Amino acid sequence: MTNYLEAEARLIREHLPADASIPENADLLFLIYAVLKRAKGDAVTNSDVHDAWAAWMTYTRGEHPAIVPYEDLTPSTQREDAPFRAAIRAAGRD
Repeated sequence: MTNYLEAEARLIREHLPADASIPENADLLFLIYAVLKRAKGDAVTNSDVHDAWAAWMTYTRGEHPAIVPYEDLTPSTQREDAPFRAAIRAAGRD
């Protein structure tokens, strides 16, 4: 049986472009994105998406060079969060 957060996580995945780089074993990450969708909806930002990813990465791997505040990332790394923000926003409009 699928609960409401799992259903929302799946909806977010469905709104990602085909070329989006989805990390392996990202089910927990998408559950966090589902919480972002419910909490912030269309107001979710790239920084919010990055914070969610950083929490997930800290939990799953412990370290990664991009676990820094969003504003400290390079512009190219910041852009990697955009498809996920757009998918969360689109899922919120469904």
